[in-house]
Amino acid sequence: MTLMSGAQMLVRTLEDLGVDHLFGYPGGAVLDIYDALLDSKKIHHVLGRHEQGVAHEADGYARATGRVGVCLVTSGPGATNTVTAIATAYMDSIPLVVITGQVGTPLIGSDAFQEVDTVGITRPIVKHSYLCQSPLDIPKYLRQAFYLAASGRPGPVVVDVPKDCVGPSRRFEYPEDQQVVMRSYNPNLLGHRGQIKRAAKLLSEAKHPVLMVGGGAVISKAADKVRKLAHDFNLPVTSTLMGLGVFPGTDRQFLGMLGMHGTYEANEAMDKADLVLALGVRFDDRVTNSVQKFCPAAKIVHVDIDPASISKTVNADLPIVGDVDTVLGQLLETIEEQGIVCDKDALEGWWKQIEQWRHLDCLRYKSDPQLIQPQDVIRSLYKATSGRAIIATDVGQHQMFVAQHYQFDEPRHLLTSGGLGTMGYGFPAAIGAKVGCPDETVCLVTGDGSFQMNIQELSCCLEFNIPVKIFLLDNHTLGMVRQWQRMFYRGRISSTSLNSNPDFVALAKAYGHEGFRVEKPGELDGAIRKALAMKDKLVIVDVVCNTDAMVLPMQQMRGSMGDMFLNED
Repeated sequence: MTLMSGAQMLVRTLEDLGVDHLFGYPGGAVLDIYDALLDSKKIHHVLGRHEQGVAHEADGYARATGRVGVCLVTSGPGATNTVTAIATAYMDSIPLVVITGQVGTPLIGSDAFQEVDTVGITRPIVKHSYLCQSPLDIPKYLRQAFYLAASGRPGPVVVDVPKDCVGPSRRFEYPEDQQVVMRSYNPNLLGHRGQIKRAAKLLSEAKHPVLMVGGGAVISKAADKVRKLAHDFNLPVTSTLMGLGVFPGTDRQFLGMLGMHGTYEANEAMDKADLVLALGVRFDDRVTNSVQKFCPAAKIVHVDIDPASISKTVNADLPIVGDVDTVLGQLLETIEEQGIVCDKDALEGWWKQIEQWRHLDCLRYKSDPQLIQPQDVIRSLYKATSGRAIIATDVGQHQMFVAQHYQFDEPRHLLTSGGLGTMGYGFPAAIGAKVGCPDETVCLVTGDGSFQMNIQELSCCLEFNIPVKIFLLDNHTLGMVRQWQRMFYRGRISSTSLNSNPDFVALAKAYGHEGFRVEKPGELDGAIRKALAMKDKLVIVDVVCNTDAMVLPMQQMRGSMGDMFLNED
């Protein structure tokens, strides 16, 4: 019989759950846990430089690997610093377990030093939260936390651990092979057979169908079945930002991303569709534009594992609650059993119409022989990486340029904050991705505004030799906000100019990394190749870009899917 302290049980439970990397930042309330971590031969601790960065790193690890990301922070400000990252993971359904220190149980509620109500603060942005009352709660709650975080619609779970629960003076027998039993939580994987038969029938009758793919298809690992269904029925496919890569961006049947900055052909196809098969999407406002004008002629078949997401924003004509991959398997079986085929003549005419919209080449932009356009950077990076890199982004114009111009052929290769739109997310997410996928090329595409929000993680990269490649689209402005000011505020530019940026190349070298600056279009391809060739180095490529570049096309607010600004004219 092995007797363990609460801290030792915490570390042992993480080992039993298969945790190999723990992202963290120590403090008084978690010192006993950090002491116990020294004895672990299975868990590699990555010391971040800020708790927000630490939690984003765990998030990036989860997105890139498909496993649960885990981070450990202390009480009080350590816990509150993770709130933005927790909300980011919650909005994008990312499996994250956040272990927070807490003051001792006798002090809870007394406004003790570094005490906050972590459970209360995070309650609206987690799947669930736990406050341990005794050391034996730790292994039980951690196992439940992992199960909750990774199952159903994934999301973050907080486990708050008081200091007296992890102290070395109290020891208990470690509960081996403790089973997770939660009678009130049983996610439904299988879709209703009757609804699936109706979906197959609608698919066979459709004249103008569109397959719409979201982040739920990434989470459920449904890429193979999505591709089979699309190819078998010759369906046009569009994707939300979070679903990019489920269907190959280079495939002829892919129309591009839909929504606010989606392609003209994707948005027009949605607007004119008579059937939309929506897989793992939540129809947020950046996708639908005006809900009242959304897909007016279409029957909506909505597949999602979260029943609360169905008909929440857009009414589903045919709701199917279940795991996307499982439901698609059922649908493909039904199609084969019943010999269902598509209307080939109608689809031929539908594709001719789509090709007319596609012929507009809505992503075309004006090149400048003297000035680097941000689109140039993304296209050059795509060419240099052959489209195979894991790309993390921050939020703003560069995020949309990546979604438009980097063609993702595989899921889990775009890491970006979709729902919350978190500036400062990209760099730590890239770190987490590189830790989880050390053999992959991991690139960060960021802006000079976003990058400075978690720039301190350059120190983490030096200590742990994490050689991400950073491509900084340096336009000396908060680009997306400035674009809105130009378009909708009569060109009145307010507080969006960044005229006091550091020398990013010198900063890279001050942190012990490599960096160089690119100012002319002719230097761009060579600089990107040079950075990528430096396999074992973190490299910052500071690319001076056009300050006035705009992300287009763009939907007109309160319009239909097809009401768009196609260019600056």
